[in-house]
Amino acid sequence: MILGKMLAELIGTFTLVFVGMFAIANGADLLGVAFAHGLAIAVMATALGTVSGGQFNPAVSLGLSLIGKQTWGDTLRFALAQLVGGALGAFAVLGLKGQAALAQAGFGQPNPGLGVSAMTALGMETLLTFFLVLVILKVAVRQGHALGGLIVGLTIVMDILAGGPISGAAMNPARVFGPALVSGDWTSQWVYWVGPLLGAGLAAATARTLWRLPTQPVAPAAEGQPA
Repeated sequence: MILGKMLAELIGTFTLVFVGMFAIANGADLLGVAFAHGLAIAVMATALGTVSGGQFNPAVSLGLSLIGKQTWGDTLRFALAQLVGGALGAFAVLGLKGQAALAQAGFGQPNPGLGVSAMTALGMETLLTFFLVLVILKVAVRQGHALGGLIVGLTIVMDILAGGPISGAAMNPARVFGPALVSGDWTSQWVYWVGPLLGAGLAAATARTLWRLPTQPVAPAAEGQPA
């Protein structure tokens, strides 16, 4: 059972990195890159969510353990599968696109934007991951929304459109691990581990606080009044 879940996490993360890197290497603009990542998550979460929860991100796995929805052992196993999937996805792009073409696209590797400091990028990654993990915990986990995968995918689109030029909007250590292996550039790697993990922790704490608040019922419309 656990091996099947790990395989699902590997496949989903492989897809995210493969599609995201290829979109960048193909010269997609910011909107195209945002939708490539968002659609990859939406599709894979819908396809594999019933197997492993469709996490595909060590930060998401951390958030689930922090709210008690997943054992720490499973989080460690899933994180390993996600990192392997990210690495395989990056090497698949390298094999299909070639070293020279991939190098021209910066290996599809998230990095702080031109003139952006590491601390600014760290702050952006923290906030963007906070948004993402909070949506996952509230919409997909707490509410079990039927369109959870799509909503999470659109959150990624939103985050990349806002933060892409600042930090690359990775929100996912596995998303940067694969390209770093291919490129050999580990300069800003710490930003994309500390930021997402910190953002996930803040999202988990916020979700716990919100869940303790009473739910406000939606009042029915008065007779003769529009709903």
